[in-house]
Amino acid sequence: MESQGRMRLVDHFEDLTDPRRGTPVHPLINIVAISVCAVICGAEDFVAIAEFGRRKEKWLATFLDLAEGIPSHDRFNHVMAAIRPEEFEKCLLSWITALHEITAGQLVAVDGKTLRRSYDRGSSKAAIHMVSAWATASQVSLGQVVVDDKSNEITAIPKLLKMLDIKRSLVTIDAMGCQVKIANQVISNEADYVLAVKGNQPTLHDGIVAHFAAHLEKNAAFKGRGHYHTSEKSHGRETERSYFVCKVPAGLPGADRWPGLLMIGMTLNRTIRNGKESIEARYYILSRNLTAKQFGEAVRGHWSIENQLHWQLDVSFNEDQCRLRKGHSNTNFSLIRRHALSLLKNERTAKVGIKNKRLAAALDEDYLLKVLIGA
Repeated sequence: MESQGRMRLVDHFEDLTDPRRGTPVHPLINIVAISVCAVICGAEDFVAIAEFGRRKEKWLATFLDLAEGIPSHDRFNHVMAAIRPEEFEKCLLSWITALHEITAGQLVAVDGKTLRRSYDRGSSKAAIHMVSAWATASQVSLGQVVVDDKSNEITAIPKLLKMLDIKRSLVTIDAMGCQVKIANQVISNEADYVLAVKGNQPTLHDGIVAHFAAHLEKNAAFKGRGHYHTSEKSHGRETERSYFVCKVPAGLPGADRWPGLLMIGMTLNRTIRNGKESIEARYYILSRNLTAKQFGEAVRGHWSIENQLHWQLDVSFNEDQCRLRKGHSNTNFSLIRRHALSLLKNERTAKVGIKNKRLAAALDEDYLLKVLIGA
């Protein structure tokens, strides 16, 4: 590997704490680098990682010290189970942001995902649930936090936001994250929020519903910048989406509790499928002055974390079937998958999907190098 690529991959992991005692046989960077390369190329467990290492030993030796050979799959498992995910996350993010610039001020979607097969009935170990932040324009995973077994996303989201540099960004979170503490943290990080509001904030929710119900029929308050409409037909389904925004109305119940609150929003989705009509309304609070079109783009953009991250992890990386359970192995493997996906998405010379990019990387070492160093 050329010196630039070696620097970018190796140097960002210098501060990662080696969990092994004594003098280890295999350098820690070997464990990390081989794991990352293998997952990019299709590996889904530690047996596959070790096999990849043996098959690609000659190539790996061009940028790693392999004097002691390739570690066994048990060695990969043991080390990955012991590495601290918080440190590992910072090293991975440092590396990928050095390769691919994170556009300042973009939309950052925050959402959770459960790794369903990580549940262990024998030890009653709960399935791992992770909250992730996804930079929608850069298509980079900015960070993940594991939700504690006896907690929920409300406590995990502040931990995640604390890790991130979201200055000037617009942060979108679903109703679970509609909490005063979370809104305050976004504002204190010099960012803005679009938060979905549901029944967990009943006073605020009912006030927003009542306001739109009273004013939508007149529609005068929503002309021009306050109203945006789209329609589309695909796969036998017709969908119309209407977006409404307005300044926070005087006397909105509970509005004074929310830091930076400037606007409220509503989306109205009308779908016709197989002759059956369904209508769904959702409500939001905003800390940034947005037109209805900008609001609609933010709401639709939020779901890119489902389509571009979570769906890809399940379909292209088979994440939901992962059964790793030892120590931090599942969490750290999940971190590698997310950053491998970011690397593959940001390699744009191959005009194929993620699965085929992984295949290309496995078959073509030059292409794998291109993915690794962002060339």
